[in-house]
Amino acid sequence: MKEAYHIVSDGSCDLPPELAGEKNITVVPFYVSFGNEDYLKETKEIGVREFYQKMVDEPGVYPKSSMPSAQDFADVFEPLVKAGIPVICICITTKFSGSMQSALNAKQMLLEEYPKAQIAVMDAAVNTVLQGLLVLEAVRLRDNGRSYEETIKRLEEIKGTGRIFFTVGGIEYLKHGGRIGKVAGVAGSVLGIRPIITLKQGEIFPSGIGRSRRKTVDKTIELLLEYLKEQKADIKDYSIAVGFGYDEGEGEEYRNRVLAALREKGYSISGIPLYQIGATIGVHTGPYPIGVGVIQKAL
Repeated sequence: MKEAYHIVSDGSCDLPPELAGEKNITVVPFYVSFGNEDYLKETKEIGVREFYQKMVDEPGVYPKSSMPSAQDFADVFEPLVKAGIPVICICITTKFSGSMQSALNAKQMLLEEYPKAQIAVMDAAVNTVLQGLLVLEAVRLRDNGRSYEETIKRLEEIKGTGRIFFTVGGIEYLKHGGRIGKVAGVAGSVLGIRPIITLKQGEIFPSGIGRSRRKTVDKTIELLLEYLKEQKADIKDYSIAVGFGYDEGEGEEYRNRVLAALREKGYSISGIPLYQIGATIGVHTGPYPIGVGVIQKAL
């Protein structure tokens, strides 16, 4: 049976390839490069684990990422358009990348040849594991029989509720990648200072600093609890995920602490998925990003 519409995301969504396959999501990868090496497609030509290992092994080398091209998106869209399947394409916040413009250019190219093509390109206003949660909400809407138009409308309604509360191993990569922005005024260039950062509405905002990894990590959990309290949230109405970089063991321990903190506050929650933050964001955070994403569910 032909699917009602197909969900596409750029590689910033950081969903494991096996999960994307299981949920019938097509991911258009970003590219990553170390020094003078050629750009490699993430997950296709360089694995996420391999990317982080290279950063850890070569701390003086700052990798770069590059967005998918219009042709990359067109290669995914065209077979769907030919089959008469509408497309919803969810792209990383436009404040961080021009990926959405590549997707829009691909749409325009295809409309010239297929004027009846239905391709909706959406600014997720989020990135990494939080974008992944938004993409999974799109899948839930599709699989629960919501129409193409209903799904687009509902995703636009919930994306503004998305938050990521995270910290990094240091500010070197943020500075080098030009993502330091507002965080610079708080963290300055003090040696050993680690910023706590909130991502909302497509931008990053400073939420504190600390020298101790434990304290900055604890602060991200406090920020999550504060947000849920502000929203007067029923936890059943929200989707939560934990993201980590190089250190999976730390990620698992952090997830357990997030779960324990939520339960201590009376939230009934059985588990939280753990995803590895990909190279699209990892080039800016360095090898040790860790944090939690939360977004209102679509259903």
